[in-house]
Amino acid sequence: MTVSPAPVIELENISRHFRSGETLLKALDKVSLPIFPGEFVDIMGQSGSGKTTLMNIIGCLDRATEGTYKVLGNDVSSFGPEKLAELRRETFGFIFQRYNLLDNSNAGENVEIPAIYAGLSYNQRQQRSRELLEKFGLGDRYNSWPSQLSGGQQQRVAIARALMNNPLVILADEPTGALDSKSSEDVMDLLMELNESGRTVIVITHEEQVAAYARRVIRIEDGRIIADNGPVLPENPEISLQTGNYNNSGHIAAETTEAVKTALRALRINIFRTSLTLLGIIIGVAAVITMLAVGNGSKQRVLEQISSMGTNLLNIRPGAPGLRSSGDVVTLIPDDAKVIEQKIPNITVVVPERSGRKTLRLGDIDYATSVQGVGSGFPVARDWEVKQGTFFTRKDVESYSAVIVLGSTVLQTFFPDGGNPIGRFIQVGNIPFEIIGVMSSKGAAPWGGDQDDTTYIPYTTGIARLFGSNYLNSITVKVDDVNLIEETQNQITQMLIARHRTEDFRVRNTASFLEMATETQNTLTMLLGVVAAISLLVGGIGVMNIMLVSVLERTREIGIRMATGARRRDIMIQFITEAAVVCTIGGILGLLTGLVAGNILLFFGVDVVFTFPPAILAFCCAVGTGLLFGYLPARKAAHLDPVVALSSE
Repeated sequence: MTVSPAPVIELENISRHFRSGETLLKALDKVSLPIFPGEFVDIMGQSGSGKTTLMNIIGCLDRATEGTYKVLGNDVSSFGPEKLAELRRETFGFIFQRYNLLDNSNAGENVEIPAIYAGLSYNQRQQRSRELLEKFGLGDRYNSWPSQLSGGQQQRVAIARALMNNPLVILADEPTGALDSKSSEDVMDLLMELNESGRTVIVITHEEQVAAYARRVIRIEDGRIIADNGPVLPENPEISLQTGNYNNSGHIAAETTEAVKTALRALRINIFRTSLTLLGIIIGVAAVITMLAVGNGSKQRVLEQISSMGTNLLNIRPGAPGLRSSGDVVTLIPDDAKVIEQKIPNITVVVPERSGRKTLRLGDIDYATSVQGVGSGFPVARDWEVKQGTFFTRKDVESYSAVIVLGSTVLQTFFPDGGNPIGRFIQVGNIPFEIIGVMSSKGAAPWGGDQDDTTYIPYTTGIARLFGSNYLNSITVKVDDVNLIEETQNQITQMLIARHRTEDFRVRNTASFLEMATETQNTLTMLLGVVAAISLLVGGIGVMNIMLVSVLERTREIGIRMATGARRRDIMIQFITEAAVVCTIGGILGLLTGLVAGNILLFFGVDVVFTFPPAILAFCCAVGTGLLFGYLPARKAAHLDPVVALSSE
């Protein structure tokens, strides 16, 4: 972009006050200062004079208490944290007295940090980092850790980092304060070169030797400017310089990759603390997997026991899956039952059913009970013997015979003295039916109610003479081989869909009491899962605590990242990603531990059934725990004041 001769930086009556108890400290007091493009400015003062505070305000690391501050003509006094981060990322490059390199990153990675938040790809970052290090004579130290570099080399790495996004303004706070004389000269020569290339350079120092390099020297004392030899503009005031306005579209992916790398390094460095953190997650995930496997094993055993009692039934009911149906849903018809019986293999008997509640009358006794129209195979399907007389036959069904079979409770009602009901006629509504049999007693149903308080008639007769509509309440199918019940169910489903052109029915492959047993076992399994989830919650709290400690230990790192352009969102992504990495590793180890524990229990005779969903659920919960419990520490890190974070030891 083209920079005009107007001030690149302009401060008007800037004050910065700090309160210490009842005392008001004026670090800066009514400072007005224009700095023009291409200047080399030295701000001098003794310790406590306010020069560092002035640099922090210029670099958007701190805010003025009052006054107006403009960068490139824009008043930044009202800028929010995100806009200030953008200014630090694209306009300013920081060089610190103590270098402020990240100990866990090599020289090349330290240089790359600003470009991560500018959205450069990995290859672009690495190429530019190598070019800058080569330029400063450190090409062979790309992979060196800061501890392996001399002070002068570390400062040159810091300068390379400051140049990574090609900023307009270089801010150097005591850049030679920790260097010997030779290294100091090298650093100042580099700053001179940067100024000659068109950058505005602002140096904070208390050393006269350093001030000698500057064309403009500003002296500050007690928060006020006491001397300024005035702007010294370069010979060519129209400076053309491309700033680091990179495409930020890829910064999230770049930063996430950086966060994962940082997390793995932190795990390796603090291996004992990491092990304790992982232990909580591992135990939580393993407990969820193992306990749910035990619950599933117990459920399977109970269902197998019930199934062995003869509940090899399929029950077809009207209404689409997931919808609660009533007897008025007209989707099953008698022809459906006939086709199933004729075309589907592995079937013992098919029983169409249509029922309703009717009043029965015999002599002077009236009694309301359930009247079930069923097929002739009903006793076979339900393994229910006829105690007296006979059950009606297929011929009775086909001929619409008016015959009826009583349940034992109905028998007791109409024949309390034990008289023989066979051959007697009983009115159902206003229609007489001949009693031809009595069912044996079944007692209470698993779902509640009296199974014997009902009567049975041919379903054809019921549809034609009692119920008035040609549809069924259900179809019961008894299969030959219970091991093929799922296959049979699928065949019935596909055939009915083809007939109805939609799935307006439901097929269940268990009896009602089997469903109740399943629900009970599911409840017990859920309770086991809740108990196990509590341990996962405890592990999550451990992650939160360890991340809070990590934020405290890495406060200075957070300040460095903010100074190089990281936004609050970027810091949050970093720490949440780190928490997720910890929990992901813990989740994987927990999965393996759970499988081992389950197989050990299996060896000791405990019923264990591993299923895929609980394992995935446990793993996702582990990662979710990291994200959930990593949020608070991440938010705390993101809301740190850059100046306070940088000053942290």
